Amino acid sequence: MAVRVLVVEDAAFMRMMVKDILSKNGYEVVGEAENGMKALEKYQELKPDLVTMDITMPEMDGIETAHHIRTECGAKGRTVVIVALTANAIQGAREMYLGNGFDEFLSKPFERIQLHALLSKWIPDNRK
Repeated sequence: MAVRVLVVEDAAFMRMMVKDILSKNGYEVVGEAENGMKALEKYQELKPDLVTMDITMPEMDGIETAHHIRTECGAKGRTVVIVALTANAIQGAREMYLGNGFDEFLSKPFERIQLHALLSKWIPDNRK
């Protein structure tokens, strides 16, 4: 059974690139959203196993969106893997994102293999 992923990114090109990487590596992209408000709607509708999340987005940023998923979406929202994909890679960024509801962090730009390697460690062996 493929891992179901929601891709949250305001830049259409990045959404397309992330979806392509995921699809080519056996993940099932079940939805996408271009801002935090739409991401919450899609999350509640689709209940994905994993969320890739941009940080800087219109309407609701990634940190606020992750917080809402963790606090308002029940048990699944507390356990879903949320990965920050962001160009905001300042000193201490990883710790800041991990302390704000994210399970992992990858700075942009990244290589396809980096995203696949990062996500692979969060996937149970029986689903790889």
